[in-house]
Amino acid sequence: MRLRGDLLVVVMCFIFVLGGCGQTSNNAKDDTWDQIKEEGKLVVGTPGTLYPSSYYPENSDELTGYDVEIMKEVGNRLDLNVQFEELGFDEMFAALQSGRIDVAPAGLRGNTKKKFSYSKPYKYSYATMVVREDEVDDFTSLEDLDGKIAGGAATTVYSDIARKFGAEVKTYGNVTNDVYLRDVENGRTDVVINDYYLQMLALKALPDLDVTIQPDLKFYRSNQHAVIEKNADRLKEKINGSLTDMKQDGTLTKLSEEFFAGEDVSEKPEENIRTIEDID
Repeated sequence: MRLRGDLLVVVMCFIFVLGGCGQTSNNAKDDTWDQIKEEGKLVVGTPGTLYPSSYYPENSDELTGYDVEIMKEVGNRLDLNVQFEELGFDEMFAALQSGRIDVAPAGLRGNTKKKFSYSKPYKYSYATMVVREDEVDDFTSLEDLDGKIAGGAATTVYSDIARKFGAEVKTYGNVTNDVYLRDVENGRTDVVINDYYLQMLALKALPDLDVTIQPDLKFYRSNQHAVIEKNADRLKEKINGSLTDMKQDGTLTKLSEEFFAGEDVSEKPEENIRTIEDID
């Protein structure tokens, strides 16, 4: 069942996954682009439940969002039809490995960087915490996570950060962000760590919740990429060319301002942001 558009609010990073072509070994010929071009279709993995990156507006059956519209525009510039496969975050990389999809929007870390290739960034951000309004002063540093319960997906970097600083992580499947935030409000969890822009929009969409962003904590710079199979160099070149043109002609800025309340996430933030050691 699809929820109302104003409740479809983000938690994660999304992943563009190029599949359908299978994987190539390190020495295999890169024929991914030829196969995609011949089929005339690019298959993109996306959650479909995460506002404003991938969601269904209220009373609409048409998928939209920042990541969705970027991939539609990339497809248009490459003369390809874009087909979306709705998948939870934890399913994305497995779908890419199996060849079920061709691309997915996501940040990359750890072994993921070695297993896949990825485009230049089209979104820059950093992490923040959502906590109960009357407990803002209880979270003045990351070290205050010790002993707390954090809501998150099982394999995200945000859950890794929570665990690193001593929090227990309550994991969720492919749910909308109102579920995470309501659990903070009702005390089932204490905190949600996630992308700043997504948290900001989530709170705007759910103004009645007694939760807020801790304003003084900014940490873990993150980038969003189009993730593809390891040796698909020509496809990577095509996607990067489209993203470069979209930045230069203002398309990325226009889409960002449309979906992020006037903010340009295609520009690097200048804030003083804490780096976290041993978190990739």
